[in-house]
Amino acid sequence: MKTLLIIGYVWPEPNSSAAGSRMMQLIHFFQAQSYHITFASPAQQTEHMVDLRALNIVVENINLNCTSFDDFIKELQPNTVMFDRFMMEEQFGWRVSEQCPQALRILDTEDLFCLRNARHQGYKQKRAITDEDLLTSDMAKREVASIFRSDISLMISSIEVELLQRLFKVDASLIHYCPFMLNETQLTQKNLSYQQREDFMAIGNFRHAPNWDAVLWLKQQIWPLIRKQLPDAKLNIYGAYPPPKATDLHDEKSGFLVKGWVDDAVLAMQSAKVCLAPLRFGAGIKGKLAEAMYCSTPSVTTDIGVESMQTDLPWAGAIANDPQTIADAAVKLYQDDLAWQVASDLGQQNAQVMYQQEAILAELGECLSTLETNLTQHRQNNFIGSMLNHHHHKSTQYMAQWIDVKTQLKVLTEDTEDK
Repeated sequence: MKTLLIIGYVWPEPNSSAAGSRMMQLIHFFQAQSYHITFASPAQQTEHMVDLRALNIVVENINLNCTSFDDFIKELQPNTVMFDRFMMEEQFGWRVSEQCPQALRILDTEDLFCLRNARHQGYKQKRAITDEDLLTSDMAKREVASIFRSDISLMISSIEVELLQRLFKVDASLIHYCPFMLNETQLTQKNLSYQQREDFMAIGNFRHAPNWDAVLWLKQQIWPLIRKQLPDAKLNIYGAYPPPKATDLHDEKSGFLVKGWVDDAVLAMQSAKVCLAPLRFGAGIKGKLAEAMYCSTPSVTTDIGVESMQTDLPWAGAIANDPQTIADAAVKLYQDDLAWQVASDLGQQNAQVMYQQEAILAELGECLSTLETNLTQHRQNNFIGSMLNHHHHKSTQYMAQWIDVKTQLKVLTEDTEDK
């Protein structure tokens, strides 16, 4: 029996974030390959997390900097370990390699944190980022080191694959391009017509900084320009975990409606006439825009929004980067049923070009099969990874052991005092 251990930074919430949906796609892939799956995380469980046990997945809570993980994984002895984000590889990678040296180690990056963070800082400083911003970034050094230490890293964005190879000299054998995956039902589903839809919509987890910035930009600059042309228009804003500062933006009078959590994001997207995604920074690819594609909902977004999501076909909506152009494009799509229909048709066409699940999973399966067969040679070819594993694991090991001993001493001291 093949066993997969997934070490999650958070518990998967497919209805809250693209990252949660992506994780569930990977889980279903491994289940189809007859893997017995255990999902472990040090994070607190949440109200919106998927019921993994109902999917016959074993759920384990694990602790940071604790030897209990060594006992846990030694007993489990997984064939494959997948780290969800580089921070989990940093924390648990050395323990995995020590207790299960033959386990295939996969890093699922979701997006490049260092790129997203650099762009966020650049946005705050009102400037474009440069290669130097990344080369001097502590986060980039940590994240790229994690990629080198892993046997393979799954990359969701082709732009980020190119960046890793060009700037950080990561060998192609250590990276596998694996974008969103849409099944045949999604790619061919019947969607509502122009006449059956109403309102604008925006969606995104409020804990994700690019989404919160987009909501603020909509509120302060873009939506007033749209309402000037469409006085009765409404914008429904959906997303998990809206903080009070977000719900305070709700304004019935101006049609700016912060609705927060939505039980069925696909239904909300299918019912909307136009999706607004004015993202000013970020990385990876955008789940909301892939969803808009297969729901045949025209979208208005930015250069950041469409990054690594374009085909040779036109975008299914409009791309603009300043408030007035965004507003004008949104109004045109909302009012002009002919322009709307062209964009709507392009949605599923683009999705079919980029996100065919069957082809993407076949390539992933072939990649992992080849790695499993040639793992020893693959690791020998990755000297930088071996070197980083040696040094990082030792330093992390000693720090973790020190924290563990310190925690044990604190418990013993408290027990003594109680007596």
